Amino acid sequence: MKEATLKELGDVIAEAKRVAIRYRELTGKPLGITGEVAEYEAARLLGLRLQDARQPGYDAFGTGRYEGERIEIKGRCLPEDARTQRVGRIKLDYEWDSIILVTLDGNFEPVSIHKSGRKEIEEAIHRPGSKARNERGQLSIGVFRRMSKQVWPTKDGTSAP
Repeated sequence: MKEATLKELGDVIAEAKRVAIRYRELTGKPLGITGEVAEYEAARLLGLRLQDARQPGYDAFGTGRYEGERIEIKGRCLPEDARTQRVGRIKLDYEWDSIILVTLDGNFEPVSIHKSGRKEIEEAIHRPGSKARNERGQLSIGVFRRMSKQVWPTKDGTSAP
C-alpha cells in the first residue's frame, strides 16, 4: 500500500462513510464502498498490512498472530435479515491462505469479523448441491460464519490483534 498511514486512511474512510450514508438517504441506493471500508476495518482491528490495489488473490499480509498469512478480505453491509446474502466470489485459483469476512451495519461500522482457512473454504465450495457454491465460488453469509472463527470482537471482549 502507498505511504498513507492507517490514521490518514481512517480520516478518508470516515468521510466516505458519511457521503455513502447521505447518498443512500437521497437515492435509496448504496454507493459501493463496502469493500474498501471492510479492508480498512480489518487492518485497523486486526493489525493487518494492506497490499497495493488490485493485488491478485489477497488484500493483506498478516502480522502478529496472523504473521505471514496472505489474507483475502470480504465485506458485507448487512440488513437486519441477512440470511440470503452471500460472500463475494471466492477464487480458488488465486494464492491466499485465509479469508476474513467483515460484516458492517447500515452506517458502515464493523459488527463482526470472521476468519476461515483455505482448506475449510475449498471443502465448502466443492461440497455438492449448490450451483452458487460449485460454479460461482460463493458461500452464504450463514455458511461462512458457521465454518469460521469469530476473531473480532473476541469472546472475552478483547479486540487486540
